[in-house]
Amino acid sequence: MDIKQLEYFIVVCEQKSFSRAVDVLHISQPSLSRQMQQLEAGLGLHLLRRTGRGVEPTEAGLRLLNHAQTISRAVRIAQEDLDRYRAQCDGRIRLGLPPRISRRIAPELVKRFREAFPGATLNVTEGLSVEMFGWLSKARIDIALLYDPPPSDLLRYRSIFREELVLAYSDTYQPAPSSRIQGSELQAFPMVLPSAPNSIRALVDKACRELSISLDIVAEVDLVQSVGETTLQAEVCSILPKSEVEDPRHQGRFRYAFIENPVIINDLVIATPVQEARINKLNDGVSDMLHELVIETWTAG
Repeated sequence: MDIKQLEYFIVVCEQKSFSRAVDVLHISQPSLSRQMQQLEAGLGLHLLRRTGRGVEPTEAGLRLLNHAQTISRAVRIAQEDLDRYRAQCDGRIRLGLPPRISRRIAPELVKRFREAFPGATLNVTEGLSVEMFGWLSKARIDIALLYDPPPSDLLRYRSIFREELVLAYSDTYQPAPSSRIQGSELQAFPMVLPSAPNSIRALVDKACRELSISLDIVAEVDLVQSVGETTLQAEVCSILPKSEVEDPRHQGRFRYAFIENPVIINDLVIATPVQEARINKLNDGVSDMLHELVIETWTAG
């Protein structure tokens, strides 16, 4: 007994005639008769009886018909569900990443994405968290990694990595700060910081307001990478994520001091839409990949 035989049996019972059934199934009558004979032989039961008007199911045939219809519905539902899943997995997902995150994880992310979703396309767009928050809210992208996003009824957040911001300076900067400094001491250092709007700048500005201090900002630069290079070459300080100053690309040229009272924490989250129509298997799969990659990359230093 197989699915094809059960489907044929259902049609014969519905049409009450072999000749009408073959018209529906588009097969020859000898082929249909052979399939029904094989079905009966496999079950060891007579399933159909001939009448003057055609055929009708026996008592055993009626019992089988009930099961066959249930099985047919289940097969159809399964097929439709898998078709929807394949459509999702064969689609395109638009991902937003901060530039310094993209630089470190994009190559491995693309590799894993191709292995998991060979029929799908990954579109990666880089931007500041403030920009990507707007893109995601307006459905210009499907998923994003954001730093410290504001609350939103349109988005759900999954925190994946929290780290301290530190006072960063070059290995040639003099006089070198202590290994730990108080937040109130930050005003004593010449600073280059990301320009607003920027999630790091927002956190630093908030801490300064709480301390009632003003920083000695000598320059503002848009991207964190450029802030880092300026800090290394211009004999100034900055406030950066610890993972940025420990990035291998800097070749150990950075030094840093921990900031206390207050400790300034950067929160990296995966942001996805609340709207059900924008949630699918592809989004879920990429979200899990991002979580794994960020943890692997940043916990490994």
